[in-house]
Amino acid sequence: MSGHRQDTVRSQYGTVAGSGLSSRHQGVRAVAEAFGYSAEELDSIPADANLGLSCGNPLALASLKEGETVVDLGCGGGLDVFLAAQRVGPAGNAIGIDMTPEMVRLARSNAEKAGLSQVAFHLATIDRVPLADCSVDCVISNCVINLAEDKPAVFQEIARILKPGGRLAVSDIALKKPLPEDLAHDISAFVGCIAGAISIDDYEAGLRLAGFSAIQVVDSGADLNAYASVPDQAGCCSPGMATINGLEILDSGCCSPTEVTSAALHEQLARILRQYNINDYAASVKVFAVNAD
Repeated sequence: MSGHRQDTVRSQYGTVAGSGLSSRHQGVRAVAEAFGYSAEELDSIPADANLGLSCGNPLALASLKEGETVVDLGCGGGLDVFLAAQRVGPAGNAIGIDMTPEMVRLARSNAEKAGLSQVAFHLATIDRVPLADCSVDCVISNCVINLAEDKPAVFQEIARILKPGGRLAVSDIALKKPLPEDLAHDISAFVGCIAGAISIDDYEAGLRLAGFSAIQVVDSGADLNAYASVPDQAGCCSPGMATINGLEILDSGCCSPTEVTSAALHEQLARILRQYNINDYAASVKVFAVNAD
């Protein structure tokens, strides 16, 4: 990820980590349920682990077993890590990776609340995971790989840490068709998980080049406009909206301290959502693949 974009993503998601958003907010909970989480799942983990940033439920694809080691790339507040920990049990391990210090601190705080001993969180980028070769049974990720500028490096890193025959189970955003030029080059659309997305065909090709087999990249059919139901956050996991359909989203405090001012960023995001139906261009996809033996 380039320095400018990396700093912007880290800054804005860091602000989300401290925003107080959680499953206690009806809109945040509604987003998670819209993308496949049950009320029972959400009630079984710390409320602060859910920040309304999901675009699917990768655990539905992962088929986790007791005693396995699972890694979540871009774990945020720990939503999927805690649910994975329940599935792998005390004999297993659930590990979260995130490049945002505020997210890692939040996830660790949530782990203390949950009293789970088989979870761990590491501050790192998803293309340089601090884990040994062939040490992981399953890698999951939720609406994060689209943010990586060097996706082939991420796919190679996943293949490195997975055991032979290990599984990749991901929810992400992929493109149905090329974005209009202004949307494709908009920093706020990148942070919002739109402009960094690749096509479904390119997703499959990238995984194949990294040595994966049994590859599936399937449009889930989910409505990406579900994010608009979240107060203080909207768009494809975007922590930077102003208003949409009259709903107040984020104040200027969430904006990245870059040359893009908060007012300009909010205005641009609002304009994009008025101008485009994101569902025409992008999809929430379910990704599954098996590492080479």
